[in-house]
Amino acid sequence: MTDETHSQPSQETPDTVRPQEFSSGPQKFHREPDMDAELQAELDEALGDMSIDELLAAEEGRTAATSPTGEPVGQGVRRGTVIAIQGDDVFVDLGGKSQGLLPAMQFEDEPLPDVGDTVEVTIEGYDTGEGLLMLSRKGAVMQAAWETLEEGQVVEGRVTGQNKGGLELTISGIRAFMPISQIEMFRVEELGDYVDQKLRCQVTEVDRREKNVIVSRRALLELEAEQKAAELWETLQEGQVVPGTVRSIMPYGAFVDIGGADGLLHVRDMSHSRVEDPASIVAEGQQVQVKILKVDREARRISLGLKQTMPDPWDAAESKWREGDVVTGRVTRLADFGAFFEIEPGVEGLIPISEMSFARRIKHPSEVVSAGDTARVKVLRVDAAQRRISLSLKQAGEDPWQGASVRWREDSVVEGRITRLADFGAFVELAPGVEGLVHVSELSNEFVRSVSEAVREGDAVQAKVLSVDETARRISLSIKQAAEAAATTFETAAEPAEFAPQHKRKKPLKGGLD
Repeated sequence: MTDETHSQPSQETPDTVRPQEFSSGPQKFHREPDMDAELQAELDEALGDMSIDELLAAEEGRTAATSPTGEPVGQGVRRGTVIAIQGDDVFVDLGGKSQGLLPAMQFEDEPLPDVGDTVEVTIEGYDTGEGLLMLSRKGAVMQAAWETLEEGQVVEGRVTGQNKGGLELTISGIRAFMPISQIEMFRVEELGDYVDQKLRCQVTEVDRREKNVIVSRRALLELEAEQKAAELWETLQEGQVVPGTVRSIMPYGAFVDIGGADGLLHVRDMSHSRVEDPASIVAEGQQVQVKILKVDREARRISLGLKQTMPDPWDAAESKWREGDVVTGRVTRLADFGAFFEIEPGVEGLIPISEMSFARRIKHPSEVVSAGDTARVKVLRVDAAQRRISLSLKQAGEDPWQGASVRWREDSVVEGRITRLADFGAFVELAPGVEGLVHVSELSNEFVRSVSEAVREGDAVQAKVLSVDETARRISLSIKQAAEAAATTFETAAEPAEFAPQHKRKKPLKGGLD
């Protein structure tokens, strides 16, 4: 096959197509009678299984191949004007006598051009039957892309697939790869969600020889984040309520992206109630509304609050809970001096150790309650300004002191058990939750140097009730007066017979004895 074969068109080669040949209706593009069969056979034999580009590359030094119209085949990018669109075919005028056919399917990612628009194409071959150049837009786009593609460039690509290492993309016809670590600013677990999406990314590596392109979306996101952060720091003000995204969770709180800068949402500012685990309040990726509490521009630190965007339950505390009310809640934590009790999320009261039980004196709250216990308590005092509520566990139940003056009347002798000793006397338990005091002077008729000389803890004793004060919850007892009363009773029972009253015998004794 000679150069002359390509440079001199047959006499039957069609001239420039006239516009009227693209009239409306289903009529086909006009063509002249049969082309030179020998020419077509020669082209087919020369090409064989090779493409035109491969054939050209194999024959160095030869002149550029041409179509029967004299147009170079497969040589560079050409610009043409769309002169008609019929069905799946776009007809392009390349100037002079050169006209070609471009498949409409090559515009699948964008709208078809209009008549009169300019398009860039490459010439792939010549259709002797139609007398038209066969054009390709993909080759032109790809070649133009390779010529302009460079590291640092921002491009847009469509995700065509995935593998265990990342995403496969097509950028203007060029295959590219995005490692999994370069997709987002956070760890990505599911790659399938990105398939068929268009992503803006930055070119990080171009190897034209190996036809390899590596891109990063994360690099672009980080660059955009830096730009946003610079703008954000100029406008940040304490007290603002802004949207944010939870980036990561730590034992002491969570870091939240508020649009270009990360702020710390401390665990104490997550909720009005006590938070043990930040993950129980927020999750990574969650969208939240947070309040800017503090901005440190020098240290580049931002403190955020979540609970500050919610109503404060203490605002209505005094009207909601009044003294004397009995409420149900939960023990949140214990201290040596009492137990903290949550009566509503965000509102905690204190049950002092002295208000835990009537039944006995306790040394630590754990003897009565545990964290997590649910119970009923009585409200003793509410101070919303100081965010304090005093509660009583023992007063929410039955009060053993009610009716004490009836159960233990004055001058009556009662039994009890010594529960504890003091320098001034001994305490005697009369019933669970009710204790009376035996003053040291009422322990014995004999002189008592120390209370422990007269009684010991755990001793069972009898005591005389001297006085009962239900309001003050006090009962005065006397062991020595109880002993005196018992002695008097015993002496009365043991008086001589002559002082005993005489009774007349009504009947003679059995056996005839008087």
